[in-house]
Amino acid sequence: MITAGKWVSALLLAVLMLGPVPASAQEVQRPLLAEGKTSVYQRVLTRPGALLHDAAGGAATRTYPTFLPLYVYAEQPGWFQVGPSVSSGPEGWVEAGAVVRWKQNIVAAFTNPAGRKRQILFDSEERLRWLMEHEALRQVQDQMLGEIAAGQVPPERGIAAAEPPVFVNIVDQLYLMPILDFVQDLHPLNYEENLLMQVASVPLREAGQGQADPGDFDAGIVFVFDTTQSMEPYIARTQDAVEQVVREMRGTEIGDRVQFGVVAFRDNTAAEPRLQYRTRTLLPLQRRNDQTEVLATIRAATNVASVDSPGFNEDSFAGVEDAIDLTDWEAGGGDPFDARIVILITDAGPKDVRDPNARSDIGAKELQRAAQDEGVAVMTLHLKTSAGGEAQHAYAANAYRELSRFQDDTYYYGIDDGAPEAFEATVKRLVTAITDVIRTARNEQRVLSPEETGPALVNLGLAMQLAYLGRETGAQAPDVIEGWVSEKAVEDPSRLAIEPRLLVTKNEMATMADLLSQLLTLGEQARGAEDAASFFTQVRDVVARMAQNPDRLVNPDSDTLGGALEFLEDLPYESQLMLTTEERWAQSAMNRRQILDGMRQKLVQYRKWLLDPDVWTALYDGAPDGDHVFAMPFDVLP
Repeated sequence: MITAGKWVSALLLAVLMLGPVPASAQEVQRPLLAEGKTSVYQRVLTRPGALLHDAAGGAATRTYPTFLPLYVYAEQPGWFQVGPSVSSGPEGWVEAGAVVRWKQNIVAAFTNPAGRKRQILFDSEERLRWLMEHEALRQVQDQMLGEIAAGQVPPERGIAAAEPPVFVNIVDQLYLMPILDFVQDLHPLNYEENLLMQVASVPLREAGQGQADPGDFDAGIVFVFDTTQSMEPYIARTQDAVEQVVREMRGTEIGDRVQFGVVAFRDNTAAEPRLQYRTRTLLPLQRRNDQTEVLATIRAATNVASVDSPGFNEDSFAGVEDAIDLTDWEAGGGDPFDARIVILITDAGPKDVRDPNARSDIGAKELQRAAQDEGVAVMTLHLKTSAGGEAQHAYAANAYRELSRFQDDTYYYGIDDGAPEAFEATVKRLVTAITDVIRTARNEQRVLSPEETGPALVNLGLAMQLAYLGRETGAQAPDVIEGWVSEKAVEDPSRLAIEPRLLVTKNEMATMADLLSQLLTLGEQARGAEDAASFFTQVRDVVARMAQNPDRLVNPDSDTLGGALEFLEDLPYESQLMLTTEERWAQSAMNRRQILDGMRQKLVQYRKWLLDPDVWTALYDGAPDGDHVFAMPFDVLP
């Protein structure tokens, strides 16, 4: 038998035999903390030509890429000791003049410019304000844009750069446009909140020199049908409308440029097995020379369920989610579909995430964001039949309006009384408008006038053309510049021009997901008033345990739920968790339920991103997986 004393002696002997712990196994040096923070580190961005030195004042060893984010490990007069990774420690020194401090990890992303004018970046905040407050704003803006297009900009204008004329999707092609500073203000045209931002820009890759052929522009349309009992006549009407459009395109080049897929949804088969399926891809989106199979599939979809679903609302979000995620929009990596449309057709609302028969915890906002980042516009045809009632119609309409946003427009179409003729006319107008996008790209005559199409659909067509041109020509954000720009379009504050995003590492997103998961577990257990009172104590214990892991960047001393994620503080964004104090949590069970539902929906989206390698980008060669980055929209932050 080994006594405690003998066990300790044996352990000491083993340690002595192993010898000293190698340096690589010792604790890695951590960067300097930002002022007033316990888990946020100081960072800088390299300027063009920044050199890495082996010591302060020592020999230069290599040149850094421009605007590479670096952590600061030590500071001497005129010098910073830096490294690109929290986990790898410092790699050398840079001169203070070769970098710029980066207080928050915020980057700017241009939105699709359809429906607004190109935005101009100025060399000072004052020059930007001068334009925004000018009495003849639109005329002066047009004059400046003309000078930019002609390459004849007078120096006294103070113009640093202009937005690209085509759309560059930051999700598909990450570009670094860090926000160095910002001022929260009111837009002079409508006095609504607006950000004036000082941004810097550099593309991560060389801009392409390609030319885009408008004749190659095509569209993929995926119908998502509610195939429950009440939908049979409307599916037949859809077939009639699509058949008319297909017949008109048959034998033309346009006919080869519009392709279709079909997804069907019902409800939870565990609750009612006779429904046969919750979702089913009836016909995948593919390029076909003959649309006969499409029409036959829509016709077959009229074989609707023979039994009732559990509840009036259906699992439409599951159908839309599958249409977005399971459709091969990239066409096997060959020639991606350029215009990407999902058309949801239903007479019911979506299952709420709290409904036990809902498949996913993802909500309308998160689903809309996933679609838009994929370049997919969701359109909803909502049949407001008498079976629903006003309250149910209002609930469904609110959810579907949230789902059916793309950029600054909404593609929700409510059909009053479920009128079949109005429904068929709407289907035909939408599909024809999408084919007109291709006609416009090919400089051919449109079928519908702009008035018949409507401004939202005109903007959508232009947005998808601009995205196509941006991809095909390899367009980039402006090259190395610094300038001031407005978050909302200077000439139209109803249009978002610049979308602030948080540049998060994989470790930071994993921290958010880990914390939300544990908060959800604790929150679901906190049923009564006494449980609610002890909830924050348990949360602090969880955060304290997480703080022991150096890859989990949390603040154990926070007074709010979100404050544990200290890197979210000081952002121009109101986080639900940041506002959740112990007092607010204890106020009511309804408050707690809303907070938990919001956390659950975001957690589902974070886990999807964490598992999707395509959304993550290495900022430098050899970057560890946890340091890969993603430009995360503010509206899905905790």
